[in-house]
Parts: sequence; C-alpha cells; structure tokens
Amino acid sequence: MKASPQSQLLLLDLARLDAELARLDHRRSALPEVAELARMEARAAELKDAIVVAETELSDLAKEEGRAERDVEQVRTRRDRDRARLDAGQVSAARELASLQSEIESLHRRQDDLEEVVLELMERREGLVSRRDELAAERDSLAEETATVAARRDAAVKEIDEQAGRASDERGGIAAEVPADLLKLYEQIRGARGVGAAALRAGRCEGCHLTLNTVDLNEIRASAPDEVIRCEECRRILVRTPESGL
Repeated sequence: MKASPQSQLLLLDLARLDAELARLDHRRSALPEVAELARMEARAAELKDAIVVAETELSDLAKEEGRAERDVEQVRTRRDRDRARLDAGQVSAARELASLQSEIESLHRRQDDLEEVVLELMERREGLVSRRDELAAERDSLAEETATVAARRDAAVKEIDEQAGRASDERGGIAAEVPADLLKLYEQIRGARGVGAAALRAGRCEGCHLTLNTVDLNEIRASAPDEVIRCEECRRILVRTPESGL
C-alpha cells in the first residue's frame, strides 16, 4: 500500500486521540463514585428487604397480640361473671360453691398467663418498631448520601464527556484527511490490536516496544517514503518520523 508520508503521520495523531478516548472511557467506568453508588444501591436493596420483613412481622404480631387480648377479655368476662354470682350468693350448695371458687381461681391464673403473653408480645412489637425505625432512618440517610455521590459522579462524567467530545471532534477532522484505504487498514488493525499505528523511534516500534534488527531497519531505509510498512512483530502500521533513527 502507498500513502504519502504526511498521511502516514496523521495516523499517529489518530492513535494518540484513540488512546485518549480509551483512557477517558476507562476513567468514566472507573470513577470511584460508580463503585460507591453500586455499594449504596446494594445496601438500599438490603434495607428495603429488611424493612419489608420488619413490617410483615409487625403485621403478624399485631394479629397475634389482638387474639391474645381478646382471649384475656373473654377470660376476664367469664371470671367477673362467676365472681358476681359468688358475691350475689346465687350459689349456696357447698359442692357447687367449691367448684365455682375453683373455676374463679383457675380463670384468674389463666388471665395472668394470658396477660403475660400480651406483655411479651408488646415488648416484641416495641423492639420490632425500634428496629424498623432504625432501618428507615438509615434508608433515608442513605438516600441523601446517594444523591450527593450521584451529583459528584454526574459532574465528573460531564467533564469526561466534554473532553471526549473535543477529542472525538478532533479525531473526525483528522480521519477525514486520511486516504480511505489507509484509514480502513488502520481501523482493521486497531480493532484487532487496540492500536492501529505506532511510531518508529530510535529503531524501536513504539507499539510493541520491540527494537528492530539491522536487516529490518535496512529494508525500511530502502523503502520508498510513501510505502506503508508494518511491524514484523505486532503488525501495526509503522510510521517513520525524523526520530526513527534511520
């Protein structure tokens, strides 16, 4: 392939800009805010799930507490009824009186047991409410912190995008000056190797950093200035410059 030395030198500008664009892409994806936001999002999901669990447990506990309170009320009502019969003298037979007193004592013990269950359920509910509120407070705090970090990320991305935009515009202008066949070859090599062209500097390929042997250097010296040469090692386009050492 043939191309003027000036056209070949343009490939070095393209390679420089492509490297700059790749660097900016990496910087964009490697922003510390990106990793921090990912961690925050994961924690936010954990908090959401934990709050749902706490709310579900509170709902179940409220039902259980309601049942226990109804049981207490039923036992209390029955005990009060029996006590009223006893106090009113409605039972005179000794055997029936003893049975009624025994039932009242049994109901009293049952009421005490049920009231203890209600107290335990209330304590559990208070603990769950406290836990849920702590989770909700962390969630709200995390949301504020996430917004702050997201704003920093957006500002950094905006700056990177502006730099990338300028580099892309400059690249487009240079690429328009490169002959189509040379540009096609450059892009093919760049797609396969990451870098499409490299300078020959002091007898060394700046793409793979291999120092060329004397035979290869002599062949390059003998080549016409418009001959497009390739590095034998990395197969990138090797661009000759005043610093090539030829």
